[in-house]
Amino acid sequence: MSKSSLQDGAVYDAKSLGTGRIVVLGFQHMFAMFGSTILVPALTGLSVSATLLFAGLGTLLFHLLSKRKVPAFLGSSFAFLAGYFAIAPNGERELLPYACFGVALAGLMYLILAGLIKLFGVNRVMRFFPPIVTGPIIIAIGLCLSGTAINSCSTNWFIAIVAILIIVICNIWGKGMVKITPILLGVLGSSILCIILALAAGQVNEGYYCIGGNANFQLFSVASVENIKNAKWIGLPFQYQDTVFSIFTGGNINTALLVNAIITIVPISLATIVEHIGDISAISSTVGDNFIKDPGLHRTLMGDGLATTVASLFGAPANTTYGENTGVLTLSKVFDPMVVRLAAVFAICFSISPKLAACISAIPTPVVGGISLVLYGMISAVGVRNVVENQIDFSKARNVIIAALILVLSIGIAYSAAGAIVIPIQLPTTVVDVKLTGLAVGSLIGIILNAALPGKDYDFEKNQKAAQAKDSTMIPEPAARHDPKKKKEKRWK
Repeated sequence: MSKSSLQDGAVYDAKSLGTGRIVVLGFQHMFAMFGSTILVPALTGLSVSATLLFAGLGTLLFHLLSKRKVPAFLGSSFAFLAGYFAIAPNGERELLPYACFGVALAGLMYLILAGLIKLFGVNRVMRFFPPIVTGPIIIAIGLCLSGTAINSCSTNWFIAIVAILIIVICNIWGKGMVKITPILLGVLGSSILCIILALAAGQVNEGYYCIGGNANFQLFSVASVENIKNAKWIGLPFQYQDTVFSIFTGGNINTALLVNAIITIVPISLATIVEHIGDISAISSTVGDNFIKDPGLHRTLMGDGLATTVASLFGAPANTTYGENTGVLTLSKVFDPMVVRLAAVFAICFSISPKLAACISAIPTPVVGGISLVLYGMISAVGVRNVVENQIDFSKARNVIIAALILVLSIGIAYSAAGAIVIPIQLPTTVVDVKLTGLAVGSLIGIILNAALPGKDYDFEKNQKAAQAKDSTMIPEPAARHDPKKKKEKRWK
């Protein structure tokens, strides 16, 4: 493939790029998900290595069940953080398996919805998830995560801005591989700068190497550097005592805590299911393929749900389709799912090597912040595009009300003092506080209002046919896009 075609057009067959480029693209996807994926175990106390292992295995399982057609990566879900904190507020190792049990059951909720879609058809189910619901939810996902990116950037705005500038310059003015690997180059470029600054002017302050010892200019954490030195090259990603199975074989089951975990965590799946639908819609919009129809929403839900359940059983965080990697797709224009599967293999390899995992974990916080700032913004931008491309009529009061409440509730609750809505439920022997995240509340209200308010103007089946008719004149024919035996140059109608 020529440089011009590489620069200007989308790539659906990565083999045309060559092995070297494919490997680099795979690393880019892995780096894109890494910062957020390892942040969940860092916050909850779960194993980083187990997280990487089941992010990789979960992604491969998802691709297997979705006929290897959807270029999605499954990483750690932030939506379940409130559930982990409710069961193990201080990351207590003996309590985390109970939280994981609740998450494992939440993953099974995906299978129930997948069964309903298979039984009644996607059109009937998707009536409850039109763009006026999924669009604002996608926007809210990015905005709710933005606070994490800003906090990370604030540790060293200079480095964060450098990372952002590298991404922008590479993506706007770059040529060839530079243009389609802006995230990877942003990570490498800003990390190398951190190494140079640490060697030239780094002084330890409050556990971090800082420029001139100034706490506002953090670079590497001292602990991360020590972890690299002490980590083994090969090691097991998880231990049996951290799995859900240990609850039932240890001889001391806390039944009340199991019930609490179920009641508190399973309802969160409502938000993550809607998030999944929004992500699949976003990926479909980005790639130009209707993945809700083929391979089918029931298959993607089944893959996501089973990946979450399996990961949780072995003490890893819940999985979810990752918006960060959708952002990479948007920037790189390389849509071949094979590249994402390669990233999953890399994640598995890193999980069994504590030394390599420690190296990636040592990426400076401001670097992660700068990269995340761009990627989270891309998520919200995809949500805006979802609303615009489906021509949502905001002159109608119902649409304004639905979008407004989804955004305000999702974002407002996320940044409120409590961070969630707490509902006490009286059980026979105790009171259980059920915590609903902002995304869960916003999603639920949006679905209910869309179903209840008159004036629905979105027909899923009709709009999908219109989109296909539009795409047939704008994107390469399927045979040219997916069959490597066909000509490499794209055929346009």
